[in-house]
Amino acid sequence: MEISYASPSFSDLSAAASSSMPSSVTAARPVRIIPLQHPTATSSSPTPTEAFARWAARLRRMTWLEWIEFCLPCVRWIRTYKWREYLQVDLMAGITVGVMLVPQSMSYAKLAGLQPIYGLYSAFVPIFVYAIFGSSRQLAVGPVALVSLLVSNVLGSIVDSSSELYTQLAILLSLMVGIMECIMGILRLGWLLRFISHSVISGFTTSSAIVIGLSQAKYFLGYDIDKSSKIIPVVKSIIAGADKFSWPPFLMGCIMLAILLVMKHLGKSRKYLRFMRAAGPLTAVVLGTIFSKIFHPSSISLVGDIPQGLPNFSVPKAFEYAQSLIPTALLITGVAILESVGIAKALAAKNGYELDSNQELFGLGVSNVLGSFFSAYPTTGSFSRSAVNHESGAKSGVSGIVSGIIITCALLFLTPLFEYIPQCALAAIVISAVIGLVDYEEAIFLWRVDKKDFLLWTITSITTLFLGIEIGVLVGVGVSLAFVIHESANPHIAVLGRLPGTTVYRNVKQYPEAYTYNGIVIVRVDAPIYFANTSYIKDRLREYEVHVDSSKSRGPEVERIYFVILEMAPVTYIDSSAVQALKDLYQEYKLRDIQIAISNPSPEVLRTLSKSGLVELIGKEWYFVRVHDAVQVCLQHVQSLKVGSNSSQSEDKPGFLSRLFKERGENLSITDLESGNGRPPLPRDRDSQLEPLLPKER
Repeated sequence: MEISYASPSFSDLSAAASSSMPSSVTAARPVRIIPLQHPTATSSSPTPTEAFARWAARLRRMTWLEWIEFCLPCVRWIRTYKWREYLQVDLMAGITVGVMLVPQSMSYAKLAGLQPIYGLYSAFVPIFVYAIFGSSRQLAVGPVALVSLLVSNVLGSIVDSSSELYTQLAILLSLMVGIMECIMGILRLGWLLRFISHSVISGFTTSSAIVIGLSQAKYFLGYDIDKSSKIIPVVKSIIAGADKFSWPPFLMGCIMLAILLVMKHLGKSRKYLRFMRAAGPLTAVVLGTIFSKIFHPSSISLVGDIPQGLPNFSVPKAFEYAQSLIPTALLITGVAILESVGIAKALAAKNGYELDSNQELFGLGVSNVLGSFFSAYPTTGSFSRSAVNHESGAKSGVSGIVSGIIITCALLFLTPLFEYIPQCALAAIVISAVIGLVDYEEAIFLWRVDKKDFLLWTITSITTLFLGIEIGVLVGVGVSLAFVIHESANPHIAVLGRLPGTTVYRNVKQYPEAYTYNGIVIVRVDAPIYFANTSYIKDRLREYEVHVDSSKSRGPEVERIYFVILEMAPVTYIDSSAVQALKDLYQEYKLRDIQIAISNPSPEVLRTLSKSGLVELIGKEWYFVRVHDAVQVCLQHVQSLKVGSNSSQSEDKPGFLSRLFKERGENLSITDLESGNGRPPLPRDRDSQLEPLLPKER
């Protein structure tokens, strides 16, 4: 398509140039460009009503089987379950995780400030419910260390852990967390958690693991220490009670911890011994129980009497405290979702099936809600047990059901044996589990790769250690959001140049061989343009207009910038503030005889510009599909301005360039303009656009 272009802001200059130029010069070769498709009246963005109508139509098209799978995700794996192939591995995986879960659940209940029986209750109903409503086939649900620490930290500041109210609040917290997770799943709000960066999570879990480990020191040392989520009060309490130190629990605890760590290492490093990783907690409990049963050491505290039987159905109580528990419920919800959904997605990718994170939220929520009616405190997916479940070959939710059956058997038949479990053995299980959460390798990696993320990790970790878990999370998320806002308000902007021998334009800082053209600045904005970054973008454009590196520029020699080309391919969104800023910039440029050209805007951006009248203001002829199209058109105008200026200034004595034009009797073609500073035309059988990127071998 051959088009002749003229800018409204160049009307006087163009007329002056054309009146003073020879006829041979004005006969410039037309430029071939790809026409840009402008939005029509019918091509508008979908309204919320239309989007809802499409969503409703999609629901109406769903079959009854799809509806069942939507409500009960377990139907998906039940329909395709290969009983002969999968049942055996699911049984082995379920038994392995169940054996690991029994002692761990009691240990985490102690960490939460509850009686060990509530850990078994929390591993009973939720694991069955999740197998039905959860979408992950390998995620192992139940009590976890981090959530247990949050429960203990918050409820301990409200009421004494030995009171019945403490237990009621923990169960109420499970109901509140479950409701929040269900709401987020139904409203598809899982995307909100994307604002919590991995650096924040890593720093938070590292410091929390240290606090958890120190909180279990009292079972090793043989005396009570202050309960706190801050490291300084805990360390002071440990030092202050050093005169009460007892050797027997310390020695037993260290031996149990060593056994757990050795078995975990062997299970990870040797494939044929991987069962030892899951058997570690059970081994520690059995050895400790046998020792206590035989020797009856008075200086080693035991778990004590544990009720036998399944939990009764009961409605959560103490709703008058619900309002004060909302912040804690939100925090636990966020931590639980981040831990569970991240693990579930990774396991789904490894096992070759898709996972809906919002369905996952709903499944976790239902398991917590129903669990609260059977005396469970908040639960979520466990990293360690899920990893063991996956390594054991679990293929479906059958493994979770088998683990639940083992918990049921433990509640019905084994609780009398748990009376002689040493407290230090349970503490060793907790410490061995949280050692893996101390992610110092992540800190080293961040220091090497991204100092900003390392700073975020450090801030989150330090504030969590010294100021508490809640403040640590808030500070980490706040700083993370501040970084996001800063990056968004100060986006990357690049000046583009043409790669030799191509029509490709790239960042001149990244590609030093790329060259620019005199009188033209090509700028690419690598972010959406909205109210927060318009001032920054305008400042950078003014800066690029004034400070131009002419050492690598080609084309006609002119004294200033006449064209600013905005490459808008990376711009996915533009708001009304940005539109107004572009209008102001256009008017400002117009006063200085500078024309804006827009290259490759997305349909949504072009639609916004069209509705705002900016397309008509700048002129449809200044919107292009490619940067190269815009450069060709702008080069023709720059050449016209250059020749016109020389002719008007030297009517009596023609300058060197005018004399050269007259001697040749021809005008420089667009190929000549693109190839360099007014060099002689290339042969007809050669085109600068077809030059190879690499020189030919000789």
